[in-house]
Amino acid sequence: MDNEKLKSVVECLLFVTNRPLSLQELSEIAGETQESVQAAVDQIQNDLADRKSAVQVAKVAEGVQFASNEGYGYWVKKLFKDQTLFRLSQSAMETLSIIAYKQPITRAEIEEIRGVEVIGVLETLTERKLVKVAGRKESVGRPLLYATTQDFLKHFNLWKVSDLPSLEDLAKEAERKLAEPVAVSAAPMPEGTAPDSTEINGNSNA
Repeated sequence: MDNEKLKSVVECLLFVTNRPLSLQELSEIAGETQESVQAAVDQIQNDLADRKSAVQVAKVAEGVQFASNEGYGYWVKKLFKDQTLFRLSQSAMETLSIIAYKQPITRAEIEEIRGVEVIGVLETLTERKLVKVAGRKESVGRPLLYATTQDFLKHFNLWKVSDLPSLEDLAKEAERKLAEPVAVSAAPMPEGTAPDSTEINGNSNA
């Protein structure tokens, strides 16, 4: 098909999907080469940028998907209200971090690192589709192995897990922050916030 038709086909697929589509998948559906599909994706993004659209083609989770541009999340959240955000406790974030960096990993291995049981936390992360069962370890009892999901990549705007900052970089950043003077404010925390929780965008298009 000609370039304009291919661009329209790709644009339609990106419009109707609720998940990132890989170049290979788009190529197979359109019956064109991945190079041609990539060129169509680039043209769509350029067209959106030229007219200063509120929508962009986001490259995330090893695929592409339409998403809102920065600055429009406020209105998206108003549309979906409580559906767009959910909170993760400090313990859930710690467990998720361990899984992200050590995956695939068993529950016992996570508990050995954290020093506490994580059954409930794993259930929460699984329900939120941030973590999945990725098989069984070839050891006594063949315990379940846990790994992060495509939704994890989407929520944290990552192309792939290897894009996570290295542990060495995180350690350096932590040292830098510890060395900085701490500003103490007497202002109360905004209503509805919790000191031990992190908000996660529950809508990949926000």
